[in-house]
Amino acid sequence: MTLLRSLLFLFSLILLTPPYSLIALLTFPLPVMLRYRVISFWSRIVLWLLRVLCNIRYEVRGREHIPATPTIILSKHQSAWETIAFQQIFPPQVWVMKRSLLLIPFLGWGLAMLRPIAINREAGRAALKQVTDQGRDRLKHGFWIVIFPEGTRVAPGKTGRYGIGGAWLATHTGTQVLPVAHNAGEFWGRNALHKLPGIITVSIGAPIDPAGLKPAELNEKVQAWIETEMSKIQASGVGHQASGEVGAGQASPE
Repeated sequence: MTLLRSLLFLFSLILLTPPYSLIALLTFPLPVMLRYRVISFWSRIVLWLLRVLCNIRYEVRGREHIPATPTIILSKHQSAWETIAFQQIFPPQVWVMKRSLLLIPFLGWGLAMLRPIAINREAGRAALKQVTDQGRDRLKHGFWIVIFPEGTRVAPGKTGRYGIGGAWLATHTGTQVLPVAHNAGEFWGRNALHKLPGIITVSIGAPIDPAGLKPAELNEKVQAWIETEMSKIQASGVGHQASGEVGAGQASPE
């Protein structure tokens, strides 16, 4: 049944995304924040489909740590799920991403309308300058910035190399960092058709002030918190339930 549910979800996503991409293109004349509200509604629909078809829900720990001002989110990256769910968990945001993602039909078009910071990872210091310049602009206009320091999706239980870009942006703009850990990869793995039912745990840490820290020092603090929190989430025994029955009272209503 989980495979059938996963196939139904994939089919629904294929039906939903192309027409919604056209809606995204039509938002071009709108103010950027209103444009974001319209386009990000797609993520709400996808989360609903995941809940109804795949019985995947989520809970958020540490919501009280979310600041009222634009912040840089540095998060664990395991799945496509967090790129969708963060749009509903956090305030309006842009992402630092590979430039090549904008070339993906339909999905890339919608991403382009959200003013992401699309970089060439091979550009070295030029990429850092781009992240700093464009990041400062996005923060000034009220957007949060989401960065996955590991750069690519990493399997549960593994740790990738934490890139310096997010910490560099934080220290050069004086913007606090919000570390985030989650176990979405246990339910929606990298490039996995099969979606496993259960409750994804998202844990938000206290904001970290970059004042007085060098980028490498800040990066180490972020990595230490995220990886320690990942160990706690895994040790808590959170995982999919083979029966696919998830207690509604255990999860957040999103």
